[in-house]
Amino acid sequence: MDGQSRQQTAQDVHGTGTRGARLAGATATQAVPGRTPSLAQVALFANLDAESLQELSAVVRRRGFRAGEVIFHRDDPGQVLYVIREGKVKITINSPEGHEMVLAVFGPGDYFGELALLDGQPRSASAVALEDVEVYALQRSDFIKAVMSHPRIAIQVMNVLSRRLRQTDTMIEDLLFLDVHGRVAKKLLDLAELHGVRTPEGILIDMRLTQSDLAALVGASRESVNKVMGYFVAKRFLSTEKRKITILRLADLRRRIC
Repeated sequence: MDGQSRQQTAQDVHGTGTRGARLAGATATQAVPGRTPSLAQVALFANLDAESLQELSAVVRRRGFRAGEVIFHRDDPGQVLYVIREGKVKITINSPEGHEMVLAVFGPGDYFGELALLDGQPRSASAVALEDVEVYALQRSDFIKAVMSHPRIAIQVMNVLSRRLRQTDTMIEDLLFLDVHGRVAKKLLDLAELHGVRTPEGILIDMRLTQSDLAALVGASRESVNKVMGYFVAKRFLSTEKRKITILRLADLRRRIC
C-alpha cells in the first residue's frame, strides 16, 4: 500500500491526519550490495547522503528468519541492530510463570534492538518473527561508527526511544483504566493504523494474529479475549478469517474504548 493510502487508512482509524508511531535461527546471512535505495527508505538513515549510504550498505548484512523463530532472547548480549525489510516482528517479555506480554509489533522500515546496542547491556526483551522476516543486521561497532560520523542518526534514535517510552506509558495507563473490551478495541485500532489495508469490507489488519497473540498484546487471558472477540463479531464491529481481522465498523469500535 502506498504512502497516501496508508495516511488515509490512519485518518479513517483515528479520525485524524496524523499517523501513529510505528512499532530459532537465521535462514540466511549475506552482504547487501545494491541495497542503497532500500536503506534510504528507512527513517533511521533517511538523512544520509549517497556516499554514506553506500558505506553503510557495505557493512550491513541481510538475514532471514522463519515465522515463529526467535531472533534474540531476553538477556542475550546486545551487539546487533535490526532493521526490518520484510515481515513483522513481535517484542515480548515473559513472566516467571511463562505468561507472555507483547510490548510491540514492528513491520517494514521499523528497527529494534537499539537499546542494548546503545548501553551495552543484555537484551531487555525477546524478539520473535510473527511471519517470515527479512532484516538488515548492523553490528554495534559499525552502528557507533555511523553515529559518530552522522549525528542525525543519534537524534533519530532518541526520537524513537522517546516515542516508545510514551507508548509504554500509554500501555500502563490502558492496563490501569480500561476494561478488556476497551483494551482490545484500542489495540485493534492501533494495529489497523499501523498495519491496515483498505478493502471493500473495511480495514484488514494485514498480519496473522491469534487470540493468544492479541491476549498477550492487551495483558489479558486468552479466554477473556475470546469472549470479547465473540462479542465484537456478533455486533458486526469486525470479522475474522484465517487468523486475520477486518474492522467493519470503525466508529462503533472506537466508541467501545471506555
